[in-house]
Amino acid sequence: MLKKVWATIAFCHLIMWSFAQHALTVRVIDKDQIPLAGATVKLGEQSGTTDPNGTLVFRNLTTKKNLLQVTYIGYQNYVKEVSASEQSQIIVHLNEFSYVAEEVFVTATRAKENAATTFKNISKEDIRKNNLGQDIPFLINQTPGVVVSSDAGAGIGYTSMTIRGSDNERINITLNGIPLNDAESMGSFFVNLPDFASSIQSIQVQRGIGTSTNGAGAFGASLNIQTDAMEPEPYAELNNAFGSYNSWKNTLKVGTGLINNKYAFNARLSRVVSDGYIERASSNLKSFYVDGGLYTDKHILKATVFSGKEKTYQSWYGTPEPLITGDYSRLEDYAANMGLYSPEEISRLKDEGRKYNYYTYDNQTDNYTQTHSHLQYTYAANDKLNLNGALHYTRGAGYYEEFRPDDKLAHYGMADVTIGSNTIKNSDLVRRRWLDNHFYGLTYSANYKPSSALNFIFGGAYNQYRGKHYGEVIWAKYASDSNLGDRYYYNEADKNDFNFFAKADYKLEKWLFNIDLQYRNLYYLGEGDDDKVKNLYFKDNLNFFNPKVGATFFLNSNSNLYASYAYASKEPKRSDYVENPLNEFPKPEKMQDIEAGYRFRNQQFNIGANAYAMFYKNQLIPTGALNDVGAALRQNVDDSYRIGFELDASWNISPQFVWGITAALSQNKIKNFKEKILVYDNENDWNYVGEEEIFYKSTTIAKSPSTVLSNIFTYKPTEELSFSLLSKYVSRIYLDNSTAKERSIDPSFVNNFRGIYTFSAFGIERIDLNLAVNNIFNSKYETTGYTWGQKFESKGTRDYYNFYYPQAETNFMLGLNIRF
Repeated sequence: MLKKVWATIAFCHLIMWSFAQHALTVRVIDKDQIPLAGATVKLGEQSGTTDPNGTLVFRNLTTKKNLLQVTYIGYQNYVKEVSASEQSQIIVHLNEFSYVAEEVFVTATRAKENAATTFKNISKEDIRKNNLGQDIPFLINQTPGVVVSSDAGAGIGYTSMTIRGSDNERINITLNGIPLNDAESMGSFFVNLPDFASSIQSIQVQRGIGTSTNGAGAFGASLNIQTDAMEPEPYAELNNAFGSYNSWKNTLKVGTGLINNKYAFNARLSRVVSDGYIERASSNLKSFYVDGGLYTDKHILKATVFSGKEKTYQSWYGTPEPLITGDYSRLEDYAANMGLYSPEEISRLKDEGRKYNYYTYDNQTDNYTQTHSHLQYTYAANDKLNLNGALHYTRGAGYYEEFRPDDKLAHYGMADVTIGSNTIKNSDLVRRRWLDNHFYGLTYSANYKPSSALNFIFGGAYNQYRGKHYGEVIWAKYASDSNLGDRYYYNEADKNDFNFFAKADYKLEKWLFNIDLQYRNLYYLGEGDDDKVKNLYFKDNLNFFNPKVGATFFLNSNSNLYASYAYASKEPKRSDYVENPLNEFPKPEKMQDIEAGYRFRNQQFNIGANAYAMFYKNQLIPTGALNDVGAALRQNVDDSYRIGFELDASWNISPQFVWGITAALSQNKIKNFKEKILVYDNENDWNYVGEEEIFYKSTTIAKSPSTVLSNIFTYKPTEELSFSLLSKYVSRIYLDNSTAKERSIDPSFVNNFRGIYTFSAFGIERIDLNLAVNNIFNSKYETTGYTWGQKFESKGTRDYYNFYYPQAETNFMLGLNIRF
């Protein structure tokens, strides 16, 4: 009887609780009653962005009070405790610059809501749910047209990405408006900033040329990253994750909140380690982040220092194709061309299989430390004008160490060794190749808004790079006449980069017009001796004018159409000057980008569809081969293009089910391409005969898949618990520019599972339990690789050797995040 009574009481409580669920509509407007679309609204553990009417609806709320937080670029944050049982609608009035918000650091280089630019915003909440130690490219993998890869296979260590087929050497990345791309290689190496995702407020991914920004030109996309914004209340976070391949992530974050309504400080300490999926492809990564700021109604003065130290075992050689396909008929041929002859090495080649790593020397590692220092200042003169300025300095230094068997002593400036009657010309040795650089400069911008219909932005930057490249032999079996500290090559590089841009937005009834003009000047000088090129000398002085125009037409409050035209130029990278495969002085690239799209958003649907056409002159395309440090060799081609269609959509099917999809369909072609193949007389003598030229009327650009699809299906049985299935399909990727299937990567289809449970207990503000199971169907796949080859007259056929970077099979990461 007593059990029935308790069961009845429990059932009544359940009924009362279910009827106590409420909905709350939040509408965000400015002082002129204009709706603010895209404002970030958080209510308890729920969050989202407002629709074109400035509205967001929260459902299934209990009677308890929740903290309502509203943020929008250029406006004062709104924080208030509300109860859904007491009201069904709340109107939030945001005031412009009642105190200066840190978002102004990125305002000058970000695309605004409804701008005629193709972009996607990724919020802090999105990052938090997926941040279990993998690098930033893996955290934006659900963005249209993105393809990611990892040298070690599991997303920790060296990672890479392409967007619209363009690699990270063509993707401009800024941190609070300050350039991150390396001035010479043009790439961005997040391995040097491990766990930086834990200090990110938001990321905007602009596809195509995008808006004018600082640093290297964008020829595929831009990543505009804003670091953590000031939090008004003190906090502490302890975030830990553990998973496959002995992977660990440990993060400690603390913040003071706003002290005396003026000062705030934040700090982070991180450690990420992993053995890697590939044999010996280990990573040992450490980093810290510290900032301190002065915040008033008119001023922000913020100093930020962050640093990363990485030690990764080299795995950039890749896995030979026979170990990927299981067809060992050419394995001995591959082994011979890789310099493997001993039975032990060939046995290891077979035993390690797709996890094979060419390197076995214990300290075959990359070692690099990079420290960034930023000082940023913002002055909000009034609600119409704000000024921004920043000084920055990046110090980077490190080396990679490698074992070189039976290498020529003469290459290192070392004399032959005579022992008795024997003259020794070669020796086993260990060398280090160093990079020692300084990058510093200033950025500035002014935002002037004379009326609600008109807005001007002026800005620019002046940056200088000073770099040293040199090599040392630290051990040799036959040391000859060398001494520790001797440098067998040394060269210096100087690069100055100046740019200025002016932007204007004008709203006229149902139209929004954009114009964006940028001037950029570059001076680049390199001289000295390189590892392979002696008496190196190159100098380039380039001037670029990059105009952009666009227009948006508002069909109604929920949808709009946009179109834009942009022109951009981009300088070659260091290896294009030093190791040009055609032995030509490289030309700067030029590109015209035409974008047109449609956006629709309401409470159920968020749809973005766009078409683009990017036409290149002198595009620097990858040949398919790599240099000896794993960087792609490139050559100019006269005429090429990338044309495509992209879709980014989500559907709130119900409060429990959300479905999101992306699609990127494209053609990436070179017109009238001439491929050159080295020809030798026979395999025994390797006497160079000349080059054979193959002509293609039209061929596909290497590393550019024609189809990239992704899907995310989320089920939320309760507000605190969610499960997601993430799927990714990437079509065939050609390794070189011949469109030859025998030199390509097979299509891949990979599925990942994500689960997160968020709750509060024991007085703790938030506890997250995260589970990620990657590649749940254990697909054997790769998304990047390289190829090289030649032709022998005696055989009459073309030889080629394909190498791939296999990605991890089924693996998991389990995380526990605690916020006080």
